[in-house]
Amino acid sequence: MLHPRAAIYSRRTLYFFESAGLVVIALATIYAGYQETMLMINNARVTLADLLLMFLYLEILTMVGLYFESGKLPVRFPLYIAMVAMARYVIVDIKEMDNIRLLGVSASIVLVAVAVLVIRYGHVRYPYLEDLEDLADATSKKNNLRD
Repeated sequence: MLHPRAAIYSRRTLYFFESAGLVVIALATIYAGYQETMLMINNARVTLADLLLMFLYLEILTMVGLYFESGKLPVRFPLYIAMVAMARYVIVDIKEMDNIRLLGVSASIVLVAVAVLVIRYGHVRYPYLEDLEDLADATSKKNNLRD
């Protein structure tokens, strides 16, 4: 058991390093997006692989922004990013890929999609207490606006 003052400093220190790490991730993602954009401009061509990569960058930025905003990271976001990354891998490397690898990556995409469905079902069927309170607050505000 930590002294209350030590616990406060520990939390603040962890929050600082967590925030610094998120800023580094956001800046690196923005820089990578800039590099990819410059590459597309220099090549005077945009491919589906380029668009999927840009989508991955946007998803990462969205995930970082959501974490800064709410302090929570939904498990679904990294799973969505993983699905898009695997789809991009298939699209970019389809010519060099043998059948077994293609089946393995495809099965992985399906497995991650099933995981997303299970998580969504669990979240809807068994919501967190905070979500129920937020829903009750939103419903009461909506009812007050009608009156």
